[in-house]
Amino acid sequence: MQHTVKSSVVFTGVGLHSGAPVRMVVNPASADYGIWFKRTDDVVGDRMIAARWDAVIPSRLCTLVGNSAGVTVSTIEHLMAALAGCGIHNALIEIDGPEVPILDGSAAPFVRAFLAKGLREQDANVRAIRILKPVEVREGQAVGRLEPSDMLEIDFQIDFADEAIGRQEKSLNMSNGAFVRELADSRTFCRQADVDAMLANGLALGGTFDNAVVVDGDRVLSPGGFRYEDEPVRHKMLDALGDLYLAGAPILGRYTGIRAGHALTNRLLRALFARPDAWEMIEIEPKAGRKLPGVGVVASDLPVFA
Repeated sequence: MQHTVKSSVVFTGVGLHSGAPVRMVVNPASADYGIWFKRTDDVVGDRMIAARWDAVIPSRLCTLVGNSAGVTVSTIEHLMAALAGCGIHNALIEIDGPEVPILDGSAAPFVRAFLAKGLREQDANVRAIRILKPVEVREGQAVGRLEPSDMLEIDFQIDFADEAIGRQEKSLNMSNGAFVRELADSRTFCRQADVDAMLANGLALGGTFDNAVVVDGDRVLSPGGFRYEDEPVRHKMLDALGDLYLAGAPILGRYTGIRAGHALTNRLLRALFARPDAWEMIEIEPKAGRKLPGVGVVASDLPVFA
């Protein structure tokens, strides 16, 4: 069955790149509504923005969506991952600024709030996108690929020159709450040199050691270090789940990302939907729905230090 939040959930914080305070409210929505953003501040024109692959505007540092009026919302990937990982299919997200609050740099604060508030089952079956044939995109050494599978699987590989990160890889079957248990509390990370460059260009103005893990060579500069030895690759998988949820429905398939980022995953979705023979939309019966990422999750699934 489809799900929405039982009642409105409020988040306040700052945008990672703007540093500006923002208030965001995730509201219940009717069955088959999907995920939509609504800008509530003083913007001109259409304030509604679909959380969909075809609304994505290319951006190197985050996932940015916009509409034909030029109204945008950025850094939506952690929120989208939380919605996917909690099995929330319908929501209206009201936000009074152009960027989703970064909170602690992971999806855990969103997940914790959704599960504390509770979800409402809706009288409609979930529709899912089943991958029928492999689809792949490449950019230099980066690869994004979708292949057939009975459930969503994510396989990710990263390779950084900084010894604190190095080469990491991880594979997960995303069904039965794996996202909440394994990935939700993994924080965004960056190199000190990248932080310096972003600040020089007026970005990352809201970034602190409280919402990102910063590394410099073999050192982790953020107090407390990593939550997991492989937290960086876990966070990349978190990002991938959020970006894949912009397909407009859960995906049943195996996603492989090799040095992939937000832009490449969106290119992969565009390549997928350009090939009608590579996918089909199916209706998930309640019993088969147990394979979906958000089925059966509870608040105690979140690690205690999240």
